[in-house]
Amino acid sequence: MLWIIIGIISSYLIGSVPTAYIFGRVYKGIDIRKAGSGNVGATNALRVLGKGPGIMVLALDMFKGFAAVVFLGSIVAERSVILSDESLRIIMGLACIIGHNWTIFLRFKGGKGVATTLGVLLGLSIKIPVFKLIFGLVILTWVLTFVIARIVSLASVLAGISLPIYMLILKQSATLISLGVLLCLLIVLRHKTNLKRILQGKEPRLSFKRPA
Repeated sequence: MLWIIIGIISSYLIGSVPTAYIFGRVYKGIDIRKAGSGNVGATNALRVLGKGPGIMVLALDMFKGFAAVVFLGSIVAERSVILSDESLRIIMGLACIIGHNWTIFLRFKGGKGVATTLGVLLGLSIKIPVFKLIFGLVILTWVLTFVIARIVSLASVLAGISLPIYMLILKQSATLISLGVLLCLLIVLRHKTNLKRILQGKEPRLSFKRPA
């Protein structure tokens, strides 16, 4: 039990590293919470900091979730027999996403968790073979939506909603389906203001032009 607690706390702290905030301070000397949409995530980093830093923020936020599931998950799984390997990795991934969304380093105000969630799903797809198809379908849903609409938030929400649906269609375990529903709810709730702007036709489309 001690190792599980250590793993959850460590996963939360990994997720809590505010990548976009750090890049904003280092790259442009700004507080990214006071620029663009004010969100501490990869999309706002792309808008405010430019393509290069934005992609780096995206990659690092994904890596946080991947590391929590694959590396930290393996360490905890080797030392605990209370829960199954699958359940432990899911718990580590969720703790990491919660850390990103509500980071202790920024008074519990973080990002929206999409990139970190993708990292968690990628890690699960490596450790749970059948999950590879689900991960691929979720990515395809995001890409197709983004190509058509050019709205990151819409693509993220639809990809989140598709996750438990794909799990149900492919007859996954109750544990994984529960995870899918929880992640879907987290993504939708974190995008409430975006959804309001989408319905009002005011949600900005992503531009890859380098900021002045």
